[in-house]
Amino acid sequence: MSAKTEATSEDLYRVPEKGKAELVKGELVLMAPTGGIPGRAGGEIYVSLRAYERCTKRGYAFPDNVGFLVDLPHRNSFSPDAAFHLGALRGGQFLEGAPVFAAEIRSENDYGPAAERELADKRADYFAAGTLVVWDVDVLREQVVRVYRAGAPEHPA
Repeated sequence: MSAKTEATSEDLYRVPEKGKAELVKGELVLMAPTGGIPGRAGGEIYVSLRAYERCTKRGYAFPDNVGFLVDLPHRNSFSPDAAFHLGALRGGQFLEGAPVFAAEIRSENDYGPAAERELADKRADYFAAGTLVVWDVDVLREQVVRVYRAGAPEHPA
């Protein structure tokens, strides 16, 4: 019986083209593509973040499928649906550190008790890594954006 090898950031670079994944608990967690309405929501958020970037000339806006490398005990990366990052660009490499803002847009399978636990755990990871604001964007059912802040992570606005 052989020991299972932990996935690394190098494995993220080998995810098939157009694929999306995160490193969680030593495993490469593949993420399914999203549908039209959540995809458009992510695009709208990115466009707003890009306008903010141009206005402030501080930080960078990112659309879906950009990797952010972090160093948490059980998570080594994020790939939010839209994000804003104050760190340096690294050419074609993943970004170092968590974004200051992350939007997670719910897809068809992001509902129910298990999904709620996973989303809450992921938000906790974002905050532990240094993210200041996380949006939980629900455009499929409740049509609401819950805004979670690092200072009050259990009390969304």
